[in-house]
Amino acid sequence: MALIELDGIERVFTLGDSQVHALQDVRLRIEAGEYLSVMGPSGSGKSTLLNLLGLLDRPNAGHYRLEGRDVTTLSADEQARVRRERIGFVFQSFHLVPRLSAAENIALPLMLAGLPSAERHARVARALADFGLETRADHRPDQLSGGQRQRVAIARATIMQPAMLLADEPTGNLDRATGQEVTRLLEELNGRGVTLIVVTHDPAMGERARRCLRMEDGRIVGDLQQAPADPAATPDAGR
Repeated sequence: MALIELDGIERVFTLGDSQVHALQDVRLRIEAGEYLSVMGPSGSGKSTLLNLLGLLDRPNAGHYRLEGRDVTTLSADEQARVRRERIGFVFQSFHLVPRLSAAENIALPLMLAGLPSAERHARVARALADFGLETRADHRPDQLSGGQRQRVAIARATIMQPAMLLADEPTGNLDRATGQEVTRLLEELNGRGVTLIVVTHDPAMGERARRCLRMEDGRIVGDLQQAPADPAATPDAGR
């Protein structure tokens, strides 16, 4: 059974008197544990596709099956639960809560899921250690470097042990060395079995994935299998 199956997905936005077909007849199958990049020019539908995969948006037509379940038919509350338990998000701008410490940001999904305090603390402590953040546990986001903030974001995204991780330009706000570090962390998670889907404009990062989707005008126009990434070769990051 595939992790993700999209069948005839359409997404249309109304802007004034006109309609924009952001996604058109998208059909896609992704197996558990895959590492995909999604590339294409601005306005090609990359972010819309990522939002749909992450249950942040609903299609106008078609079906989305996640782990064999048609999630397009779920209520908003049911989708929120699936999103919380099975999907992790990493964004270019981190999306950390400014007033919370690194540890508290990482713990947020556990609190929303209602996990007991002892288990929350144990999981957060393990995540802080895994991501090299033990000495930054009590620091707020404005007291962290860009790389540290992205590590906190990745730790938060994976604290619920999701089936897939969706990353939208995860190195876009980082310098080259920090971008390499973040890429390595994401690829290590994929190596442990997490399905990794990365939207990027960076050809070097896109070519690291074992499968590359190319989008134009809301359609998938290319689906290329690629050689596994060379761990010694890391992409440039930052602009």
